[in-house]
Amino acid sequence: SANQSHYLSHVLRLTQGEDVLLFNGLDGEWRFRVAGTKKKAIELECLEQTKNQDELPDLMLAFAPIKRARIDFIAEKATELGVGIIQPVLTEFTQVARVNTKRLLANAIEAAEQTERLTIPEIREPMKLTSFLSSFSTERHLIFCDENCGGMVNHAMTQAVTGLNGPATILIGPEGGFSESERTLIKAQAKVISVSLGRNILRADTAMLAALALWQGVAGDWSK
Repeated sequence: SANQSHYLSHVLRLTQGEDVLLFNGLDGEWRFRVAGTKKKAIELECLEQTKNQDELPDLMLAFAPIKRARIDFIAEKATELGVGIIQPVLTEFTQVARVNTKRLLANAIEAAEQTERLTIPEIREPMKLTSFLSSFSTERHLIFCDENCGGMVNHAMTQAVTGLNGPATILIGPEGGFSESERTLIKAQAKVISVSLGRNILRADTAMLAALALWQGVAGDWSK
């Protein structure tokens, strides 16, 4: 695109003969060489494939939207930590109703570029928690990060997801927590696992980082 051409030519200042690695989220990573530069475009010559395409991880992050800078942070870090689907959910106590999904996608793409991840997470439009749960697949595990677990050892994330196989969703609540009616709906799901992230009540973005890191260490790519 014009923006990407500008970035390569005028920010990275690539010149003729230099190499750059490109990916599109579908066909792996490829090495290109700069064949020429123009004011608003850059010409690249394809040389070779350097990496095969990764499979998109079947891990979803469902979270209540928060303020702009912190929701950008969530999109960026979720991408770095291997999330395949980013799903904003609107709860009774959600403080932010609008979500700029194009902005979240831009943050996700930038994070993928920086970390050399070859897949881009799917950014879904916000939906009400009740609709999200009513359409939730019975084949998917729902890991409910429950602040009311109180840090009990038998509800620790590391024990709850040990040996877990199949698609999974990590659910993070809003700053005000879930209502009692919402908690009832969540716990009624077929494959719900209530877990604790410790005794402290974490901010939504901190809880996301903690939950994804623990999941990756026990049941995700880090454990392999």
